[in-house]
Amino acid sequence: MKTIDIPKDGIEGLKQNFVADALSGFLVFLLALPLSLGIAKASGFPAAMGVLTAMIGGLVVSFFAGSRLTIKGPAAGLITVCIAAVTDLDALHIDGVTGVQLACGAVIVMAIIQFIFGVLKFGSFSDFFPHSAVHGMLAAIGILIFAKQFPILLGVDPSLTKGLSPIQLYTHIPKFIESATPSIAIIGILSLIIIFGLPALGGIFKRIPAPVVVLAIMIPLGIYLNVNSGPTGSVVVIGDFWKNVGFNASFAAIGTGVFWKYVVMFLFVNSLESLLTVKAIDGLDPWKRKSDYNKDLRGLAIGNGVSGLLGGLPMISEVARSSANVNNGARTRWANFFHGFFLLAAMVVLIPVIEMIPTAASPLCLFQLLTDLRRLKNLSAPTRFVRNNS
Repeated sequence: MKTIDIPKDGIEGLKQNFVADALSGFLVFLLALPLSLGIAKASGFPAAMGVLTAMIGGLVVSFFAGSRLTIKGPAAGLITVCIAAVTDLDALHIDGVTGVQLACGAVIVMAIIQFIFGVLKFGSFSDFFPHSAVHGMLAAIGILIFAKQFPILLGVDPSLTKGLSPIQLYTHIPKFIESATPSIAIIGILSLIIIFGLPALGGIFKRIPAPVVVLAIMIPLGIYLNVNSGPTGSVVVIGDFWKNVGFNASFAAIGTGVFWKYVVMFLFVNSLESLLTVKAIDGLDPWKRKSDYNKDLRGLAIGNGVSGLLGGLPMISEVARSSANVNNGARTRWANFFHGFFLLAAMVVLIPVIEMIPTAASPLCLFQLLTDLRRLKNLSAPTRFVRNNS
């Protein structure tokens, strides 16, 4: 029987666990930055809006969340819904309004309903989902990610992937390989080797954030290979980030069936995926603390509302960053706050550096998710704990 002290919460918890949570928040930030950029681009949003979403998930939601170790931010599992929403809403051709703005309007409406669900205690239904459902959901996310990101890995012209379903993307893999841009493919393949190879070396290498190594090597390599002269979007573009942060949502399509179709899709995919991830991370919590699912749903709704209002993506409790947070030694919700704080600092001082990241390296960090899924196999670990609140 093992006796451990349960970390305190609130300001007391900040004082008690400052070093551990700040360090974990920093390490998660290093993973979240390229992940957020890649997810936003794959979702049809400006790349910087992914960082804005993750920033809100840390700085805002950490004060309202009912979970202690989850990291809130843009989700790879919502890429398919987001890109479809942007495309279909843009096809309405409403004057002066973009598909992204209409999608943000749908996110805000979804957030309002999601908050009501939290008040009605719908979050408690997550207890009815078995671990097999969690693993199935995570595996499906991985399959979708690979389908969407493989063409970008090789520097395939975006026109060749437009309108293709996930199944069609898989069947077109030989054509993508044939149409690869050599300089971009080199960066993408080397990035993939580092993402999977570095942790496999074991020892101290397992503690080095592989996405950071990817960026440290691929930024200068991208400059040397002049990938900016390749297909459109070969490097990340941020632009005047702070000038673009403001009211960026539109409700001009609220009277259409398409708008409400995506409100419903965002609501159920976002809520279910987030609740299942919270349940999964509870299983990895060294102190076996149980999250308040209803409170977490309400906190998530607040974050989604703020994100949609400012032009960001829908957010969830994200599995890759959350499992990394646990493995980095996080103890309280302050780790999520610190991850958001470091993202804010990056957007203040590091935008010129971020714009040097080759696109082939940025979405490659999404494949970190596939590695992190293995860690969730320990959900049913039999270790027993006795709470010591003294």
